Amino acid sequence: MVIGPVSKNMLVALKKTYAAMPEPKFIITCGDCACSGGLFKGSYYVEGAVKDILPVVLHIPGCPPNPLQIITSLNAFLHRI
Repeated sequence: MVIGPVSKNMLVALKKTYAAMPEPKFIITCGDCACSGGLFKGSYYVEGAVKDILPVVLHIPGCPPNPLQIITSLNAFLHRI
């Protein structure tokens, strides 16, 4: 679960973490910053949306999303797979 914007410093760590994950790999973005870049979109220090870097299976929108929205989205996702 990625919960914030992907900065230039975190790009390598994110890719290494994804490579180290066992199958099946599920990337979930939580919040507008992870989904699209949010307030930081277009900043020189932000790489962009996570979906442009890794394959995302679930987006939980909000700035920030409330806990009930997160639980409901995760529950619906778990029932789908």
